[in-house]
Amino acid sequence: MTTTPEHDERIANMRLASVYPLYVNKVENKGRTKTELDTVICWLTGYSESALQELISSDKTMREFFAEANLHPNASLITGVICGYRIEEITTPLTRNVRYLDKLVEELARGRKLEKILRAAK
Repeated sequence: MTTTPEHDERIANMRLASVYPLYVNKVENKGRTKTELDTVICWLTGYSESALQELISSDKTMREFFAEANLHPNASLITGVICGYRIEEITTPLTRNVRYLDKLVEELARGRKLEKILRAAK
């Protein structure tokens, strides 16, 4: 599925510092913890928890956040629909990476086991 250039640019320019509290709120309202959220984000991006907090504080855009990330090799196993887009059909790499993150946060909020969310090797 192709996204529009405007959509991709809007996602690229979102600030991690403005999106992160929304993620925290979403998972905590469903009985999950900020620690679990951080675990999921660190798994996907390869950042340590301290590096993640530093990036949030530095007000990085999603473009900058993912440019410096070392995406997990199993990230391509993240599939499904998020925000009306089928993840595996998104052609823009940055938009796909952001949607990977959105999907993991959604799975966490829905109560899926952490081992399943982290796409552990079978």
